Amino acid sequence: MFGLNVQRLRREKGLSQEQLSFAAGRTRAYISSVEAGRRNATLDTLEVLATALDVEPKDLITATAPKRHT
Repeated sequence: MFGLNVQRLRREKGLSQEQLSFAAGRTRAYISSVEAGRRNATLDTLEVLATALDVEPKDLITATAPKRHT
């Protein structure tokens, strides 16, 4: 869930993995691994990514309903 939310929010904000990695002080490979679910983030990283994405930390770990296209 965490990785999917990071990816969704990053795309919604029009950021590349490289841009997010720069804002979060992590490598692009790390962001890619998080989004793919190959890596678990610490609470510190959760906070850093939330700040970089300008969202609340809970937004990264909470399931969201899919958006409907109208």
